[in-house]
Order: sequence, then structure tokens, then C-alpha cells
Amino acid sequence: MPRSVNAVASRARRKKVLAQAKGFYGKRKNVYTVAKNVLEKGLAYKYVGRKLKKRDYRSLWITRINAAVRQEGMSYSVFMDKLSKSGIDLNRKVLADLAMNEPEAFKSLVASVK
Repeated sequence: MPRSVNAVASRARRKKVLAQAKGFYGKRKNVYTVAKNVLEKGLAYKYVGRKLKKRDYRSLWITRINAAVRQEGMSYSVFMDKLSKSGIDLNRKVLADLAMNEPEAFKSLVASVK
């Protein structure tokens, strides 16, 4: 009885990995074992990068809000505390956008919280 290796599936699997490795440098793009390892690492970095992006944006928003609030004579933490106690539910993304693009509206918001 001949040995069955399912070459069709194996080749398809290798072709898929090499297609994803297109654009890599040197052996990373055309040697299957190297490409597979590099691709695994790259996909892991890609996953982590999506998490880091959220963290980076949040810190950027906090920095922008803090800078705008300090011009009004208040710190970020005090502002956020007073904002929550006054029942205003605006997230940091919206607050940072207001601080950057609508400074007058942000000033009136700070004044209403004071």
C-alpha cells in the first residue's frame, strides 16, 4: 500500500505562509521554516501593538486634557473628579477633542464644573 502524505494540503499550507511573508527580507520571504517563525513573531507583535495603541491614545488624551485644564487653574484629577460628581458623562476622547478643537466650549465646561 502506498504511503499517503496529502501533498495538496501541505503545499497549500506552505504557500499560505509564504504568501503572508511576501515583502520580508532575504530568507525570511522564501524559506518556509524561517518565514513561519518570523511570521509567528510578527503576528504576535501585531496583536500586542493593537493593545498598546489603545494605551497610547488614552495617555495622549489625558495629557491634552491636563494641559487645557491647567490653563484654567485646575489639575486633571480634580477636574475629572468634579466632572463625575456633577454628572457629566463625557469620555476622555471627547474631552481631549473639545480641548484641542473647541477651546471656548471646553472653557465653559470647566467653568460649569468649578
